[in-house]
Amino acid sequence: MFGIPLHPLVVHAVVVLVPAAVIGAVLVAVWPRLRPRWGWPVVVVTALGTLAIPIATSTGEGLEHNLPRTAAMETHTQLGDELLIFVAPMLIFVLGLVLLDHLRRRSADAVTATARHAGPGTMAAPRIRDGQARIGIAVLAVLTVVFAVVSAVQVVRIGDSGARAAWGEVTYAPQPRPAGRPAD
Repeated sequence: MFGIPLHPLVVHAVVVLVPAAVIGAVLVAVWPRLRPRWGWPVVVVTALGTLAIPIATSTGEGLEHNLPRTAAMETHTQLGDELLIFVAPMLIFVLGLVLLDHLRRRSADAVTATARHAGPGTMAAPRIRDGQARIGIAVLAVLTVVFAVVSAVQVVRIGDSGARAAWGEVTYAPQPRPAGRPAD
């Protein structure tokens, strides 16, 4: 696009969306009070991040065919191909967590409303499998956090290997300050 390889542009969607999804997923997993308001937006961000990964890898493969193969590029390619393996389960688990929590809350609200409007001598329907729902939510929360942490680590590893592949052994060397100029 405009003489710039598409991969460095597209990869920024992954670099922004996946870490945002990781942060959001961990927050809704460990802080139940956030789920009603932020659960679904986190699912959407996680889904967008997940969808951006195959686009980034396909544009990377296009770039890869136009550059000489190096060990650093091989490492970057391999790590990039593995990211979807971690982010897709994170999406599934955070979706399951938010959905199950939503259904449990809705069921609890319905039971409360029924009990409030029930007349004397009537019985409200008991909560169905509330204990199982809570266990399921706890398991999904733990799995969400595990895959979020692994996804975050993988994004950092991919970024580092991509920088090494692009810049090789180039290192930053501070430039000497002109005489009389104060230090930053």
